[in-house]
Amino acid sequence: MKKEDKGRIIEELAAIVKNYPHFYLVDTAGMNAEATSALRRKCFGDGIKLMVVKNTLLQKALEKQDVDFSPLFGTLKGTTAVMFAETANKPAKLLKDVKGGVPSLKAAYAEEGFYVGADRLEELVAIKSKNELIADVVAMLEGPTQGVISALESGANTIHGVLKTLEER
Repeated sequence: MKKEDKGRIIEELAAIVKNYPHFYLVDTAGMNAEATSALRRKCFGDGIKLMVVKNTLLQKALEKQDVDFSPLFGTLKGTTAVMFAETANKPAKLLKDVKGGVPSLKAAYAEEGFYVGADRLEELVAIKSKNELIADVVAMLEGPTQGVISALESGANTIHGVLKTLEER
């Protein structure tokens, strides 16, 4: 590969890393063409961008970022594919559903944290997305608010009943 081509690829990878808040490094060794094609279809359906990359080019692209990605550099060996996602837990859920353990997680950068090793997959699945967190907060706020509203409504009915009784007397 020519030096100019490598430079262009590094710049493209750096731009993609900057555009996506979460990415997973995945070992795709041992996947045949059919399995790779099925994985690509699943990724596309879930809004995940899947790219097979050269480890050295990805490392150089990561070095160009504002974030220090050095904890991930040790995992850049062998066959590496990168899954870029807008939602932190979508790639983890997709990897968990794949049978046979291939592809396997090498590392991930999700919610501004580093997760190194395949054993961290369960933690990544459990990460809640921004929308899930907002829904949880709204549900927590909604409960007490509903209690206050119903108390006020029942209080109004009680006062109304007392006034009506007094009026009738």
